[in-house]
Amino acid sequence: MTGQDPDAGTASPGSAATWPDGTTGLLVLPSGLRVRGRGVRRPAPAGPAPTFAVYVLGDPPPPVPWESRWVRWPDMWLPRSPGQFRGALAEIRERARSERVEVACAGGHGRTGTTLACLAVLEGVPRREAVEYVRRHYDRHAVETPWQRWLVRWMRLG
Repeated sequence: MTGQDPDAGTASPGSAATWPDGTTGLLVLPSGLRVRGRGVRRPAPAGPAPTFAVYVLGDPPPPVPWESRWVRWPDMWLPRSPGQFRGALAEIRERARSERVEVACAGGHGRTGTTLACLAVLEGVPRREAVEYVRRHYDRHAVETPWQRWLVRWMRLG
């Protein structure tokens, strides 16, 4: 999408813009959905702030000036509530079409990468290819544990 579409990274008139090309941590899915991943232990990247975020953390996230949702998810494990996780995925998909949506865990690799890989599946990437897709286009360390890989391949996401 780089440089070819003058409207890439923008939404319809009157709505918030999505992430611009070159945004640190940006994952652009084959469907065109644009979501930023990051770790909350590091300073927020330069550029526009999210308009909505999903925090996949074991403890409540730090306060932020934008709307957010917390999915309780202990480090190196799986979400405590699969239903809550599925709801967060649905909200990410809906809002990322016209807003700057961020997904973040502590380090930005395991839980964030797993969430992004699950989004990739929902947006048309084959389950067996989703982890590699996210590692190639977001972070080579994304999806850290066998349980997280299992979640991407086997959980009923939709």
